[in-house]
Amino acid sequence: MENNEKSYSKEMLGKTVVSKAGKKFGEVGDLIFEVGSGELIHLLLRNPTSYTDKMELEKTKEGDILIPFSAVIASGDFIVVAEEDII
Repeated sequence: MENNEKSYSKEMLGKTVVSKAGKKFGEVGDLIFEVGSGELIHLLLRNPTSYTDKMELEKTKEGDILIPFSAVIASGDFIVVAEEDII
């Protein structure tokens, strides 16, 4: 994994996760990498909104909500995800 990708992903921590339609999911609490490849596979949500309750999102054993990194379509002030790529 390239260094700039790792620092780029660290910048995601604490950012608000929203859908393309502007629905708020919560904040990025942690990043989950594939152990073998180091590839970023999930964003772990912190302070999830009630909007996420209506969705059948993948969860950790501890009950934390996971957003697949493949659903992320933009990263700036917010992390924008495509809802259709999550469900």
